[in-house]
Amino acid sequence: MAILVKTHNEEEEKVLLAFLNSLHYDYVPSEIDIPSPNDEKRQTLEEYNNEIAEAEAEYKKGNSISMDELKKKMQGW
Repeated sequence: MAILVKTHNEEEEKVLLAFLNSLHYDYVPSEIDIPSPNDEKRQTLEEYNNEIAEAEAEYKKGNSISMDELKKKMQGW
């Protein structure tokens, strides 16, 4: 399992690393920027993920169309 954690300041980072080290966990520090909950990119990603989840739920309920039907619909766009 992998967990990505964003600390809010240097103190939190030190505490987290001390905790991980004390339990001998393997970890890899990274400089990846994780968007905050109010970040526009994060909101867009959450909307996208919600749309995918809704589409998957509809598919599981049997509400889907064939590829031919999809191609016909897309011709009008």
